[in-house]
Amino acid sequence: MLAPILTIARYTLLEALRNRLLWVLAVIALAALGLSGFLHAVALTESRQIQAALLAALLRLSAVFLIATFVATSMAREAHDKGSELLLALPLPRAAYLLGKLGGFCLLALLPALLFGALGLFFAPPAQAALWCASLLCELWLVAGFALLCMFTLNHVLPALAATLGFYLLARSVAALQLIGQHSGAADAGQRVIAAGMDLLAFVLPALDQFTRSEWLVYHDGSWLQLSVVLGQTAIYLLLLAAAALFDLYRKEF
Repeated sequence: MLAPILTIARYTLLEALRNRLLWVLAVIALAALGLSGFLHAVALTESRQIQAALLAALLRLSAVFLIATFVATSMAREAHDKGSELLLALPLPRAAYLLGKLGGFCLLALLPALLFGALGLFFAPPAQAALWCASLLCELWLVAGFALLCMFTLNHVLPALAATLGFYLLARSVAALQLIGQHSGAADAGQRVIAAGMDLLAFVLPALDQFTRSEWLVYHDGSWLQLSVVLGQTAIYLLLLAAAALFDLYRKEF
């Protein structure tokens, strides 16, 4: 079963390279450097810190959007060309197809993570840049897994992409929403229900606000303990996403 998984993953990665994804990454990196350099020139105080924070945020958001878009469009194109039906008609388990696609997308996530992590060396020591790079890779793996699940479930690019970005933004901001609910003086039943809902969301969703923190490049205060928490969450949620996508794939009829 390993051989077909590796083959599917390889061709998934080759598809991205043939679509000139490296050129897109280079353009994004240059644009982010240019914009952050402009702010560095016009900022009156803490210009280097502002430049690092803005660069980290731009690179992270660009990488997430790029990976989510590629996963959705790649799966849609394969379904339109009947490539997925052809692969599933072969004598191989559907799990091999799913794991191959997920493995290819995870390999693809290495490209923006390594390139953007290398840019972090301009602002932080190697250990902090490596920490930020590894956390970004974990974040992109979760986005790729959720986008793949959405494509199996929704079958269309726009709803899947909207759901993926909505999931990402909610997981990034749910801790802040939870904090607002806890300190809003919840006196009536409606406010208590809202606060309980925020607590439930914070329990279910991954704590993406703890991933790829800009402070690691700005103040160099990241620790490997924080990365271990990130790795643990990534392993748990990626397994859950893969299991949900596999369940949806097995119930489909082609």
